Amino acid sequence: MPSYLVTGATRGIGLELARQLVARGDAVIGTARDPDHADALRATGARVEALTVDDPASVAALGARLAGTAIDVLVNNAGIGGHGGGLPDLTAAELHRYLAINAIGPVLVTQALLPSLRAGRLRRIAHVSSLMGSVADNTSGGAYGYRASKAALNMFNRSLAHELGRDGFVCVVLNPGWVQTDMGGARAPLPVAQSVADLLARIDGLTAADSGRFFHHDGRELPW
Repeated sequence: MPSYLVTGATRGIGLELARQLVARGDAVIGTARDPDHADALRATGARVEALTVDDPASVAALGARLAGTAIDVLVNNAGIGGHGGGLPDLTAAELHRYLAINAIGPVLVTQALLPSLRAGRLRRIAHVSSLMGSVADNTSGGAYGYRASKAALNMFNRSLAHELGRDGFVCVVLNPGWVQTDMGGARAPLPVAQSVADLLARIDGLTAADSGRFFHHDGRELPW
C-alpha cells in the first residue's frame, strides 16, 4: 500500500486528492495549517498533520515528527492564488508572500521530508504548479506574484530532478487545469474530481524519463 503526503489538504485539490487516495486504499497524510479545523480532511480517513508552508519552523517540525515514517509520494499542493493588480499596485510584501508559499515552501518541505522519502519505495515528488508559471505561455501579463512564484517552483523542480535523480527520485510539476474550487471559481470548466483523477493517473504512471518535466493534467507536456 503506497503512502502519500499531500500538503494543503483541507480543501480543493488537496482534499480531493486525500479522498481519492484513501478510497483506493492508499495511506495518506494530509497537512493543514490548523488541524483543529480540518474536519473534512479527517473525515476522509487521512492522518492529519499541522503544517504552515511559509513558516520554516513549522516545516522543520513536520520533518521531525515524521522521522522514521516512510513516504512513497510527496504532493506539494499547498499554495495561494489570485491575480493581483498591475505594476502600480505591487508591494514587496505581496511578492514575498507568493514566493514564500508557492515556491520556497515546497522546496523546504521536500528538504525536511527527504529522509522519509528516501525510506519510501516509489520516490516520487509532484508539485502542483500552473500554466501561468510558463514563461512561453505568458501572452497577457499581469499576475506578477503568482506567475513568478509558479515559474520559480518549476525551476526548483528542475534542479531537484537533477540532484535527486541520481538516487532514483522522479520529480515533476503538474498543471491541474482551471478547476472548480474556491481558488478556481465558479466559472472554471473542470470538476475537481476529474482534475484529481487525471493528476493521480500522471503520478501513478511516472517513469525516470519524466523527471524534471512539466505536464498538464491530461498528460500533455507543457512549455517552460
